[in-house]
Amino acid sequence: SLKAEFQKEPTQFEDVTIFGYPLSIFFIVVNEFCERFSYYGMRAVLVLYFKYFLKWDDDFSTTIYHTFVALCYLTPILGAIIADSWLGKFKTIVYLSIVYAVGQVIMAVSAIHDITDGNKDGTPDNMTLHVALSMVGLLLIALGTGGIKPCVAAFGGDQFNEDQDKQRSTFFSIFYLSINAGSLLSTVITPILRAQKCGIHTQQQCYPLAFGVPAALMVVSLVIFIVGSGMYNKTAPTGNIMVKVFKCISFAIKNRYRNRSSKIPKREHWMDWAEEKYDKLLIAQVKMVLKVLFLYIPLPMFWALFDQQGSRWTLQATTMDGNFGLMVIQPDQMQTVNPILILIMVPVVDFIIYPLISKCKLNFTPLRRMTVGMFLAALAFVAAALVQLQIDASLPDFPSSTEQQAKFINMVDRPIDITAGNYTFQLEAFQSNEDYYTYGRQFELKIDTGSPVLISLPDGTRNTLVILEEAGRIRNIKFGDVVAKPEEGANAIRFFNGFGMVLNITVGEEGFGNIISKNMSTYVDVPQGTAEFLIKNAAGNQCVFSREFGFGSSYTFIIPPTFTLEENVEDIKANSIHMAWQIPQYFLMTSGEVVFSVTGLEFSYSQAPSNMKAVLQAGWLLTVAVGNIIVLIVAEAATLPDQWAEYILFAALLVLVCIIFAIMAYFYTYIDPAKIEGNFANLEPEDEKKKNLEVAKKDMVENHNEKRRKSSNSSSDEEETSQTNF
Repeated sequence: SLKAEFQKEPTQFEDVTIFGYPLSIFFIVVNEFCERFSYYGMRAVLVLYFKYFLKWDDDFSTTIYHTFVALCYLTPILGAIIADSWLGKFKTIVYLSIVYAVGQVIMAVSAIHDITDGNKDGTPDNMTLHVALSMVGLLLIALGTGGIKPCVAAFGGDQFNEDQDKQRSTFFSIFYLSINAGSLLSTVITPILRAQKCGIHTQQQCYPLAFGVPAALMVVSLVIFIVGSGMYNKTAPTGNIMVKVFKCISFAIKNRYRNRSSKIPKREHWMDWAEEKYDKLLIAQVKMVLKVLFLYIPLPMFWALFDQQGSRWTLQATTMDGNFGLMVIQPDQMQTVNPILILIMVPVVDFIIYPLISKCKLNFTPLRRMTVGMFLAALAFVAAALVQLQIDASLPDFPSSTEQQAKFINMVDRPIDITAGNYTFQLEAFQSNEDYYTYGRQFELKIDTGSPVLISLPDGTRNTLVILEEAGRIRNIKFGDVVAKPEEGANAIRFFNGFGMVLNITVGEEGFGNIISKNMSTYVDVPQGTAEFLIKNAAGNQCVFSREFGFGSSYTFIIPPTFTLEENVEDIKANSIHMAWQIPQYFLMTSGEVVFSVTGLEFSYSQAPSNMKAVLQAGWLLTVAVGNIIVLIVAEAATLPDQWAEYILFAALLVLVCIIFAIMAYFYTYIDPAKIEGNFANLEPEDEKKKNLEVAKKDMVENHNEKRRKSSNSSSDEEETSQTNF
């Protein structure tokens, strides 16, 4: 049983090494690779799952996405406290990994559309169940991934002896390499899995597979970690330093409040009010931590922009052209640009950029590097705004809720003159006007010299009016068009049958059904690339019609009485802005990440006391969580009509915060924690003497009180005895 596995006595495997490294670390590295693949793979397709499966709009999808990410970075504090104060690192990793795996499995199940698709039309009938399962799954995943985050790397470090510093350092390099490898592979693979078609009754985008493979990897991760149980060096919980720090700060605040009288002498630092209960070394260490945490206050704004790569930037990519020649890139695959650039830029910056700056005699301190990183992230959002402006210019002008739009197709075998409301134009035979006309709810339609007729259109719709001639009489038939870009880069295609008999049209495994004469088919989503349409008539004759499609277009193909398949009506233009235009913004953001995030971790480690590096690590992760909360606040409160304006708003906010951080950094004094701790260590014997004297005094008082109590009891007994004898 799992309980018996935890209680095993150490075995001979704990001493087994390979090339000088404990065998146990290989289980930990593989475990981390699988876990990171699971997390980043699921997260890569998450915002598209919200938009296209759960049918949420862009803003709400972004809100839930960033709420989930924020939870993932809040729970590490809980995981660290559980591991250090109660269960230990090994048990915490195992228990929370089980929670994690269950959450991933629930997410995969929530994406199976067939479980509630009773009428087998490809759309779930009970979306509430899918939403509920998704939210439960995400909550469990956030608890699991966040809870084990502070434990796994530290547990790996515990496997080395004190004389294995070099091996330990190499392990951490391999460990973080496994993180990037898992992230990179998953962001490439899971979007490919999502793009597949799967289903029991109807074929839909395969989100169950995109979530199911990460779920399987998480189960594998858990099994591998447990298999290595007998080889691990498992240290017992020793008490969480974060709890101790919180208690020390809390006592200082309470003690200062109790002694708020102006008659009481002030102390040099407010943390000095904790001296009545805590030793000076701990107080000095807390002061160092608070000094760094104060600098962390502006940092969440960087993460507010950085984490939008998985939300706003991915949604932006859905309106772009992903054709890269030999391959087609899915919108969620653009996120792979970040880890690829990380692997390239980290060595370039460390071994080329920084040495060149040093040779120029520039004092490029860690805090200055972080300031530059924040500024580069702001520039990345300016670049995203410029791209968005180009995208907006290429998008169709869809009607508002109070407007109606109409387009006309001439199916009369001669040119006709049309007056529609305030618009007058001529259409050639089997042709359509290029653009839609916008109207109020009603307008008059006049064809050639005929009498005008009143046309009523539903609010907020696009419509195609087909002009026909039957027995010398001209009439029109109204058909509703799509009023949004086809989802996930597909192309909405339909056919108008102007031929004299029923036609059956198929494309791949999809069918338009039997289209009767002088009628319109339903829309069918056709993927990007070359599509071949098989057209059959009632007599059994057939022909093949092929056409090349881009991303996100909509066409109405006209089959005239002559059966020439050359006429088409472009209702929505294909995406014309290429996804490659996102590379500059990814480059700027990754550059910012390299000089901000890597430097920030290095700075935090160098300025932290020896026993409180985990506290600053928790504080660093907390800035990521707060950054995602900022996205929620700004996205909900700003309510800007244009996406490019929101990008500029975030960029402006980060520039403002960058200036504030630069001022704070200017006044920051770098410290040597080891030196400060050494100074206080010399004072420890004197402090111990004082403590021993206080303990001795306390014992003397207690002994004196005990003697008095015994003497009093003895006198009472004697008095009772004399009374009894009497």
